[in-house]
Amino acid sequence: MSSFQYHISDEAGTIALGTALAHVLVPGLVVYLHGDLGAGKTTLTRALLHAAGYRGHVKSPTYTLAEPYHIPLAERMVTVIHFDLYRMSSAEEFLEAGFREYFNDNTICIVEWPEKGDAVLPTPDVNLSLTVTDHRRDVELRALSDKGNECLARLKFAPNL
Repeated sequence: MSSFQYHISDEAGTIALGTALAHVLVPGLVVYLHGDLGAGKTTLTRALLHAAGYRGHVKSPTYTLAEPYHIPLAERMVTVIHFDLYRMSSAEEFLEAGFREYFNDNTICIVEWPEKGDAVLPTPDVNLSLTVTDHRRDVELRALSDKGNECLARLKFAPNL
């Protein structure tokens, strides 16, 4: 399976990565975003959604836990669900909210703080970790499925340092 590591110097690099990821999206993709508070998970997702064609305001789902967005993809509209599980107190909360039904072949799911739902979440296609070190962000992308491997194989990203 594919694995890539990048060093990005600032928020613009995070936005560029989100933009690059928008071009490799496929229906049914599940992406987990790992990183501390302020690492850039929501910034990356916002950039991804805008680059994929979403024109409205993209807000952090910190309090709602999930925000749906509709984007044009392969000549059809696809729903992207942006989850932020930071405030979730248990994995069962995820099930009780009915979120599991969004993980299907037609929806793209992007999950911040997936470790809060480990017991009930499916295996992701792509794990993306953002780590802030000194004055940069270290990024690791790891494919965990054939679908994730195919997406990362098509990724065209060259960070500016």
